[in-house]
Amino acid sequence: MACRVQYSIHNSLRFFSSSSSLPLNLRSSAKSHRIRFRNSKHFSISKGVLYCTCSAANTSNATEPFVLTTPLYYVNAPPHMGSAYTTIAADAIARFQRLVGKKVIFITGTDEHGEKIATSAAANGSSPSKHCDLISQAYKALWGELDISYDKFIRTTNPNHEAIVKEFYSKVMASGDIYRADYEGMYCVNCEEYKDAKELLENNCCPVHLKPCAHRKEDNYFFALSKYQKQLEEILTDNPDFVQPSFRLNEVQGWVKSGLRDFSITRASVNWGIPAPNDTKQTIYVWFDALLGYISALSEDEKQPSLQNAISSGWPASLHLIGKDILRFHAVYWPAMLMSAGVSLPNKVFGHGFLTKDGLKMGKSLGNTLEPTDLVLRFGPDAVRYFFLKEVELGNDGDYSEDRFINIVNANLANTIGNLLNRTLGLLRKNCQSTIVVDSTIAEEGNALKDAVEKLVEKARQHYENLELSSACGTVLEIGSAGNTYIDEKAPWSLFKQGESGFETASKDLVIVLEAMRIVAIALSPITPSLSLRIYTQLGYSEDQFSSITWSETKWGGLKQGHVTAQPKPVFSRIELETELTNTTDDTKKTSKKKDKQKTQKAVEA
Repeated sequence: MACRVQYSIHNSLRFFSSSSSLPLNLRSSAKSHRIRFRNSKHFSISKGVLYCTCSAANTSNATEPFVLTTPLYYVNAPPHMGSAYTTIAADAIARFQRLVGKKVIFITGTDEHGEKIATSAAANGSSPSKHCDLISQAYKALWGELDISYDKFIRTTNPNHEAIVKEFYSKVMASGDIYRADYEGMYCVNCEEYKDAKELLENNCCPVHLKPCAHRKEDNYFFALSKYQKQLEEILTDNPDFVQPSFRLNEVQGWVKSGLRDFSITRASVNWGIPAPNDTKQTIYVWFDALLGYISALSEDEKQPSLQNAISSGWPASLHLIGKDILRFHAVYWPAMLMSAGVSLPNKVFGHGFLTKDGLKMGKSLGNTLEPTDLVLRFGPDAVRYFFLKEVELGNDGDYSEDRFINIVNANLANTIGNLLNRTLGLLRKNCQSTIVVDSTIAEEGNALKDAVEKLVEKARQHYENLELSSACGTVLEIGSAGNTYIDEKAPWSLFKQGESGFETASKDLVIVLEAMRIVAIALSPITPSLSLRIYTQLGYSEDQFSSITWSETKWGGLKQGHVTAQPKPVFSRIELETELTNTTDDTKKTSKKKDKQKTQKAVEA
């Protein structure tokens, strides 16, 4: 779903049936259309429209789950960095929500129907089913490598999903919002949509894929999107948090105000799809199919799935996190579809930007693609997660360059955080036998660093709540920077040399810095879970203790007198630049033949 770049569906159809041929209920006023919502306390009525008034961050009922979704990724090709970026960001949000005590249902998965899937399978000498199995598994494998903590992985070829799609389709049809009509036009297989002539380039080429479109004429079923014009306008006006960031809301409002046109929701020429309940010679359009995955994922474990049971298992979604290229489907078509079926709307749709490499759009033709699996193998999951969440502000476009990647990761994770922890634990081991000599609450009395840490932690929490992941990273990093400044100014190594007279002050300074690092481990865990675990275990805690931490434990006072830390070892090793490796090798050859055999450490994690 995320990989299908769509251009302008509601401008793509040329009708051969006149409006007078539509059912009367399609020509009636939208005000007369009643919609029933679950959790009605989260919706208010304005001018005959029911719309969501709650936000993902401030839902009052703590027992309600925080349901978070990525797009369902289209399996015509293996996962790319754009898909990985969305999922990493969603995972950080999910991990934070768990830290603050929410019951999280994190949904991801794969969109596996459509003509393009069948074409890709045939090109690889495989069946659509086997092709989907292979690519879907590639997504699961990558999510494992990136430490993605999803709760539900839905595949649109799942029988439960098909049952719910058919039930939903039937509900929309019962609402009078599905009708039959002919259309004709130039069809782009890669976009899986018809294009208006004014959109096309020379030789009828698609403006997105730069490949010729084929002329087609089909008799299909349409969804009456235009019926929901006024309702969608009012929802967007009265509930500005529904689409974020705010500039994306402006885009969506522009689309709606320009006039909505009905769109085809079946295909007569596509066999690889879910048959339409009212006409088995037609298959349901991939978007009308895939969007339902957000709901069908909630029924994965049911033997006899039903739409109502799936809805009662967690719907509405708290947040749809998507790329900006599929915003129209999630913020215009999806709400209208849900209203037609009498299902509550999601609380929020957030459209993030695109990634570029070295300032250029990525593409196979340019030879500058960025493979997420390769990045993880070279640098480790923490480095990949940290760079893209810290350096790309969620909502805006972002750029990757290898030099910048290495410099940022080395400076922030290896130096500011890793080195501070390692040298402080080293001093504690050398002078205090790795034992905390005084409670951190006693050590900090009158200490300015403690006050700074508390303010920064609260600031980071607010950034996480507002989906400002880059700012959250930066704020947590400030704690590490403050700890480095503190230990450099206090110079406990010099105080220890003074003997008993300097021991108490120096040992307290170490406790203060290590308490700050304990808090960093928790506050950074949504971003770099593996690194945070290594920090926590270096501080002398178990993996089980790390797994059960909550955000409340970022409160100062966790380290207690007598607590024993682990033997220090680097939690994050520097990434060596290729030029550094070459220079090191040259110098080594000049000084010693033995050193010529040594291997330079290139792995990120110690």
